Amino acid sequence: MPLGRVELSSATFTYPLKAEKGTFHIKTPERTFILKAVTQELMLYWLQQLQVKRWQHRQTSSDPTNNNNNTADDFLPVLKSPLGLVGEEAANLTTQRTPLANMSIKHPLIEIQNSVHSLRKRTSQEWSQSVFHVEAPPWIPPNAAETSNAASTQAPSAAGPPTEPLAPPPALPLADPAAQVCPAEGRESPSLLDSRSRRTKARSTSTMAVLRRDTRSSSSERSTRLQQDKQMLMEEVKAQKELVWILHKALEAAQLEKRTCAEFLAEEGEQKRLELLRHRERQAADLRGRLEEAKMEAEAARSSLAQRDVQLAELQDNVRMLREKNNAKQEVIIKLSDQLTACLSNPRRSDSPSSGTLDSQPSKQLQQEMNNLKDDIEAYKTQNKFLNSEIYQLTKLWRKSSEQEKSLLVKCAYLEATNCQVQSQYLGVLRKLQETKSLDPVQREAVQKMIEDALRGELKSELSADRDHDEYGFKIIPDYEVEDMQLLAKIQALEIRSHNLLHQNAAERPLLSRWAQYLAGRSEHDLCPSPELKALLRGGVPREYRQRVWRWVVRARTRSIREHHPQRYQQLCEKSRTSPHSASRQIQLDLHRTLTTNQHFSSPSSPVLQQLRRVLLAFSWQNPVIGYCQGLNRLAAIALLVLQSEEDAFWCLVAVVEAIMPQDYYTKNLVASQADQRVLKDFMVEKLPRLAAHFEDHNIDVSLITFNWFLVVFVESLPSDILLPLWDAFLYEGTKVIFRYALALFKYKENDILKIHDSVEIYQYLRFFTKTISDSRRLTSIAFSDMNPFPRRLLRNRRALHLERLQGELRELEEQQREFVTESAERKDKELDIAASEDDDEL
Repeated sequence: MPLGRVELSSATFTYPLKAEKGTFHIKTPERTFILKAVTQELMLYWLQQLQVKRWQHRQTSSDPTNNNNNTADDFLPVLKSPLGLVGEEAANLTTQRTPLANMSIKHPLIEIQNSVHSLRKRTSQEWSQSVFHVEAPPWIPPNAAETSNAASTQAPSAAGPPTEPLAPPPALPLADPAAQVCPAEGRESPSLLDSRSRRTKARSTSTMAVLRRDTRSSSSERSTRLQQDKQMLMEEVKAQKELVWILHKALEAAQLEKRTCAEFLAEEGEQKRLELLRHRERQAADLRGRLEEAKMEAEAARSSLAQRDVQLAELQDNVRMLREKNNAKQEVIIKLSDQLTACLSNPRRSDSPSSGTLDSQPSKQLQQEMNNLKDDIEAYKTQNKFLNSEIYQLTKLWRKSSEQEKSLLVKCAYLEATNCQVQSQYLGVLRKLQETKSLDPVQREAVQKMIEDALRGELKSELSADRDHDEYGFKIIPDYEVEDMQLLAKIQALEIRSHNLLHQNAAERPLLSRWAQYLAGRSEHDLCPSPELKALLRGGVPREYRQRVWRWVVRARTRSIREHHPQRYQQLCEKSRTSPHSASRQIQLDLHRTLTTNQHFSSPSSPVLQQLRRVLLAFSWQNPVIGYCQGLNRLAAIALLVLQSEEDAFWCLVAVVEAIMPQDYYTKNLVASQADQRVLKDFMVEKLPRLAAHFEDHNIDVSLITFNWFLVVFVESLPSDILLPLWDAFLYEGTKVIFRYALALFKYKENDILKIHDSVEIYQYLRFFTKTISDSRRLTSIAFSDMNPFPRRLLRNRRALHLERLQGELRELEEQQREFVTESAERKDKELDIAASEDDDEL
């Protein structure tokens, strides 16, 4: 009764040394089967037979026509089948099951004294229940070696009872593994118990033995003659087949020749016959060429086969050498183990007093050293256990203290944020009181004094105690030139700090883990555009990965030019040193106006300024059409702060100006920049109709504010915690991000702007309102969610429309300028003529 099915094609076999005796494992990709044999020899026999089956399956699957069942060389000697019914035949038997109580497997030879018929019947019923079934091979006569295979396979089906041979062999050896698998067609061989019973009966009845020997000899002679006749007939049939094949080929050649002659004779005229002959010659030449190619291919195949045979022989030699080395090592190990066992177990023999005295001293020393080493080992074990327990206890304490520290930091941040909120509300109340007109002079003076104390007092020290600048050197608390705005700046700083304290853990840690998971195992060359990367960039890049991500985006946008000119930046720097550019003076003037609130650019002697100068000069030579435009210094400065490399900053500037921004964005007339301002107004009418109408009612031209936003991509217009995530998405997606954030900024402060009804106050508010935004996550959500849909095709079409209109207006303006110049020249000529005529009249 089979218990399951095991696929041996991809299985491995092993047995553990420390497991129960006879246990072996069959490991497949799906699971591991654990089986147990009765003895160790039976287990090894099963393992070898499983290896044979697996080898035969692989040989058959690789070459179905190959009937050679030779297995690979075995490292262990081939085991013969043990006693009992073991193998495939036992699993295929369909005899009825008998109760376990009726089985007698301890002494199967007790009933040999009974009749042969009863013994055969009993053993067939008992051993048919076991899956460990082995069939003994038929006995082969000495004078029938050539016909042993034919004689051993003629038997009925495995389902039938075994039949008795004509005569038992004098001595039946154990079957080798090749005899364990019963053929598909043939009879079952007699079992070992039947052989023993027949030998017992032969010794008791000599007459029956003599008759059986005679029958055996006559049967062997008759089978030998039949085998010889069969061999002769097979050879004759083979020869006849070869003759028929030769005649068939000759007939085909004769038919082909006949057909060719008939075609030749059927042609009329010598010219056509000559053409036919030439055609046949070309065909013959083509066939000869094909034959040569086939011969060359066959020769190549033979040479390849010979090389493989040589390699196989070398591998077999290597395997043989390794086996010999392994056997030698095993012998050495056995000898050393025997010597060590003898030294430890047997006492040293002292045949003479002198020899005993000489040998006992080193032995005692060795024994003492061994005892000392054992004591040291026990001590080290005890010490190791103690140290492990100590490490475990310290680890638990450290984890507990870390958790307590984290919880205290969270509480401290919450309390500090609450304190900032209270202080911000306090300053807000003071600001409202300051704006209130109903206060008497005494009260107004008191409020003003409280505001001054708040600006100069402990509040300032508490804010500056933490830090004044962020990681990139930007000031956390913005500076306002107007004194009335200093209180607003303080309120804004408190709000920003409160927001950061409350949300830094909730926002930064998940973002950092998401980026770490995305970049794990990826190099800068493995990054590729994808929706996942787009979503991550919209959420912002952590400071730890921003430099790497920006470098990849810049290289992706400038790959073609960098591949053609790998040393481009160095060449441009050398050209800048040797040939002064016309824009170098303007660049030098703008260096000290760049990011004045950033601590890296605030000092005139800062090395970053010289790096910025080299980058801008190199770009002026890289793009002579633009040369230098005010605003490029801010773009290059941001690239230097993040990428920390002059060359990378130069290529980032090239990517922004030449790849991301539209053409003519930084030229002298700034026509593309003006077109974007008109596109922004169109989007405001669609996305923010109330605010657009409010601006229209008060004659507010937002391009006076937003033009600089677009030209420098919000540099020095937004806090750094909003500016840098904006640049993360801008470098990847392009100018569409600028429109999204511009609209999001107006949406963020829409209600506050709608409350202002004076055009001067609106302009004043629009100048600084971008620096009062504290919730960067809300602004990002408005830009990428509330502003949807925002198709790129619509943006491109509107740009083209307004650009065409602007170019038309510029052409009209130029035409008017030329007409004005012409009219002015004509007017001057007429005035000169009139003056000259008046002088002539006077004379």
